[in-house]
Amino acid sequence: MIELTSADIGQGEEDLVMRVLRSGQLAQGPMVELLETRFQEVAGAAHVVAVNSGTTALTASLQALGIGANDEVITSPFTFVATLNAILAVGARARFADIGSDFTLLPAHVEALINDRTAAILPVDLYGQMADMPALTQIARTHGLAIIEDAAQAHGADVEGRPAGSFGVGCFSLYATKNLTSGEGGLISTDDAGLADRLRALRNQGMRSPYEYESIGFNYRMTDLQAALVLPQLDRLRRRTGQRRHNAGQLSCGLSGVDSLVLPLVQPGRGHVWHQYTVRLTPNARMSRDDLVIRLRESNIASGVYYPRAVMDYPCFAQHPLVAPDPVPAARQAAREVLSIPVHPLLNETDIEHIVETVGGALRA
Repeated sequence: MIELTSADIGQGEEDLVMRVLRSGQLAQGPMVELLETRFQEVAGAAHVVAVNSGTTALTASLQALGIGANDEVITSPFTFVATLNAILAVGARARFADIGSDFTLLPAHVEALINDRTAAILPVDLYGQMADMPALTQIARTHGLAIIEDAAQAHGADVEGRPAGSFGVGCFSLYATKNLTSGEGGLISTDDAGLADRLRALRNQGMRSPYEYESIGFNYRMTDLQAALVLPQLDRLRRRTGQRRHNAGQLSCGLSGVDSLVLPLVQPGRGHVWHQYTVRLTPNARMSRDDLVIRLRESNIASGVYYPRAVMDYPCFAQHPLVAPDPVPAARQAAREVLSIPVHPLLNETDIEHIVETVGGALRA
């Protein structure tokens, strides 16, 4: 089976994990601190704070910025549920701007939603491509709003040479399927020293020193075992991203002649890191998306639908008082059409040829 994602874990990770186990320092310690220091370069930020998940990164950032009840946060309707859950966890109301052909927020739609209650814009860098952060940052600056960038899928991505995580507050996930992984884990990047200080206390039960409680806090800490898994991957990130880009180029070249398939769009000036390679099946396709998924599976190719609904369309959110029923037709259309196929760096040329032949053969007349 050609898997949709594949963890890139080797001897370096094994050695460093064993070093942590033998040290007896399993909880947050020197490995976490080293990861924070090294990730500053990836995110282009002065400070990085490690936490125990990408969801925690979003929630803690909102909390540290003082966003909560009576506030509104504008975000994407086409995202993993963690984005919305973090907003609801702090008691804020979620508003939804629609998306463009690159699956990210349309700045003009964001600006149209801003009102006296708006406290932050929370764009999502989807599938490894950043949102239009320069435009969104300018909107935020004009209206005095915070920017919290959901960069969970965008480690090493950039726009106009500026990396993901360097616009306002950046939130990254280290979940098992991500381009950098510790199984579970998260990272928060910021240039604001005061915010970083609040985040470090917040993740540690409100303590900066033992039993000196300065605020309400939580256990958001990352372990040294998790950090040890990530550190060797940082050495390979640039090379592995290059392989993802190569694979994406091969897929696009091979699938370019399939009329009923819309290939992923890379916006000018943006460095896509291809967390996922996501196509769209148009309504005139020879088979449904579900049938194509079955055909791929029969050919030993995994695939995934990210995401099958706009996030507010699930029953648990549809009538929620803090979830706005904003019109998002483009996001709903994308949810009906998207399909992700393998692009990860462990694919070989034979794998890519097989994927191209199977998808193309299924959809060509």
